[in-house]
Order: sequence, then C-alpha cells, then structure tokens
Amino acid sequence: MFLASILALTACSAPGSDTTDDATPEGTATAAGGDWTCEGDVTLSAYLETGFPLSTALFEEFEKQYPNVTFDVREDQFAVITQNAPRVLADNPPDLMRLPQMSDLVGDGLLYDLDAAAEHFGWDEWPASQLAQMRVDEEGRRGDGPLYAMGKNYSMTGVFYNTELAAQIGMTEAPKTLAELDEWMQKAKDAGITPSTQFNGGATGGLAFPLQLLMASYGDVDAINDWTFQQPDARIDTDSNVQAAAHLKKWIDAGYFAEDINSLDYAQMMGRFIDGESLFIFNGDWESGTLDSQMAGKAGFFLMPPVEEGGKVGAMSAPLTFGISSKAENPECAAFFFDWIATNDEARAIAVEVGGSHPMGPADAFMPEVDPESVTGQTLAAGATIAADNGSMEFIANATGAIYAKSWTPNLQKLVAGDQTAEGLLQAVQADYESEING
Repeated sequence: MFLASILALTACSAPGSDTTDDATPEGTATAAGGDWTCEGDVTLSAYLETGFPLSTALFEEFEKQYPNVTFDVREDQFAVITQNAPRVLADNPPDLMRLPQMSDLVGDGLLYDLDAAAEHFGWDEWPASQLAQMRVDEEGRRGDGPLYAMGKNYSMTGVFYNTELAAQIGMTEAPKTLAELDEWMQKAKDAGITPSTQFNGGATGGLAFPLQLLMASYGDVDAINDWTFQQPDARIDTDSNVQAAAHLKKWIDAGYFAEDINSLDYAQMMGRFIDGESLFIFNGDWESGTLDSQMAGKAGFFLMPPVEEGGKVGAMSAPLTFGISSKAENPECAAFFFDWIATNDEARAIAVEVGGSHPMGPADAFMPEVDPESVTGQTLAAGATIAADNGSMEFIANATGAIYAKSWTPNLQKLVAGDQTAEGLLQAVQADYESEING
C-alpha cells in the first residue's frame, strides 16, 4: 500500500540537519553538479487553489533563503483548476501547478517527466510509496511508470469536531463505531446543534469526503484504489459502496447536515465550523494548523470509525500534488523547489506547522516537535494508524479529469435534493467513468 512506509512519525534527525548544500552561494539556489538549478534571477510562475496558506508560507521562506527567486502566483478554486488544467498547461504553462487527476494530462503530453530529477536529487531513495500515486504508466494508469508530479506534503482526511459542543452533549471521546457516530449526530440535532456544516455547493461536492470515508468503513480500500487508478474492470458501484452511500443518504434524510448544504462552499463550511456552528466537519489535515490557531483547545480530530469496533480504518491520504508543465520556462528550478520542500528543515517545519501534514522526503528526515494534544498532533498520530492499517486511499474525485465536477458533484447534490438514490448515484458515476476512460 502506498502510504504504509512513509509515516514513520517518530523518526527524525537532529534539528539543523538540513540536506540543502551548505556550500551554496548566498542568493542562488544551486543543486550539486551544476544541474537542476535556479541560477540568476528567476521568476517561477505558480497556479494554485485559493484559500490555503501553505504554499504562500513556503514561497516566502524560499524567497528569503534564495532572494534571486520570486514567485508569480495565480489562484483559482480547485474545481476551476480541474476544468481548466489542460488549457492552462498548454497555453499558459506554469512552472508549478496544483494538479487534479493526472492520467489525462500525461496522456496529452502536458506534464514534465520528473524521472531525471528524481535520480539527480535522490528521490528514488525515499520510501517508494511516497511517489507511487504520482507515477503514470503507458496505459494511463497511476501507481507505476515515470514520475510526473511531486507532493508538498502528505494530506489525510477524517472528522474534525468542536470539543465544546461535544462536551455539551456528553461526547468525551471519539466514537468507536459508525453506530456511535450516528448516535452523537442525533444527540447534537436533538440539542439544537447542527451535526455537520459540510460543503456541497457549486462545482465541488463536499459530500464525497464522508462518502469515501464510509466506503472504507464498509469495504476494501484496495478496491477503491483500483477504481481511482483505472485498473481493468474496477467498479465503484459495489455492494459495500452502495451500503456506504445508503448510510450517507440516511444522514441526509435525518437532517444531520445544514439545510443549505447544496449552496455551501468550502470557505463557508470552515467559517461556520470555526465560529462554533457545527459539531463535525469531514475534512483534511491541511486545516490542522488553521484550527490550532483559530480554535486553540476547542477542536479535535478522529478517523472515520469502522462498522464494528476494532475494525480497520481508512482515509483519503495522498500527496498535495503539484506538477510542472511540459512547456514550463523553468522546470529545473521548479524541481529544485520541490526537493527543497522535502529536505530543508525550515520547509519541513512549515509543512507540519502550517500545512498540518507529514512532509515528503527521507524517512529519517527532520521533524519539528508537535504538541500531541494539538489538532496537528492528533492528525499526525491518526496518519500512523492509517499507515498501520494500510488504509490510505486516493480521492475518488481524482479518478478522471472530469469525474468530480461533472459526475460526483451533480449526483451528490441530487442525492441531497431527493432526486437520486444511493445505488443510482454510484451507477451514474460508474457510467460516466467508463465513458471517460473509454472515450
């Protein structure tokens, strides 16, 4: 499994063991041997999703260490990036771009092959599972083949909760089963507390988060990964996944989500949760740093519980994926930046403290100290559990280039509106999936 070996969370080297070349002249980022450099005055163009502070923090630190480099940043909603990725990579090629699903982009020759960079920087010596999801073979299947992207860190999803609201209804520990989670959601509703202000509006169906987590509780994460990696004969409309979708529909019908869920966007969800307007949200550890600063001592995190107590757990867990356009002006400098993120002590600290996630890089690389009681500490510990259970999944929204905006989102919105069934949802998505990959 991809993540099984990467979350050696307690392994770290001594502070200050920066793997960047200490002999590098001040003001110039130069890789060993004179290749893969950022020599001279360089402007790296970046196309990112809006609303996340990690990239900005990394850019600022890199510019501080290497003042010959500046970043020209453009931001959009992730759904917009997903729809526009082929055109942007071809017509306005960025040096760094937040990537949606990769197979179609690789097939169209739009992404820079990073195999030579991996050999030069030694990425091939990292745990292989770190890079597996960013490899694409000749058939367009992910998990093997050349490397076409790099991660800024490893993200992971689960359930955030408001500890003060939880205390009001008597919830003093994380639920151990789905039935217990159901009970807490009902108790919250009975107490006049919105159980979850999950987003599901616009072109981004946020109900895909709890749905996939429920899929892991009911079934096999390997089968889900086969589907997202476009393995032959893989299906999303399996019996266990139908059970998961039915469980989600039960939550919808019980009124466990905000009444305006189909108009709620991501930023509104986060704002309401931070303001104490819901007990739970289903989201990822990229918000851990934000919650530690804006809800200090008032937020917690747990993995989606299994159907039966003691069962294995799963989570969407993947690199925060960035690629380089095959037509980029500064691909070697962009690759140097990727390596710096994973190997520089300050960058790794930013990945944890701002991004809330485990950095990429060598298994024994530096890790900053983290309060285990903080949200960041809880999400990092949960990542170790996912690794032990081989429970990591690629996000179902990334199975094809258009599946999120054009199939998952409208069908999840129809599920809320009462115009779609649990089984019908998965059948519709499967049909759209087959149409795209066979297209």
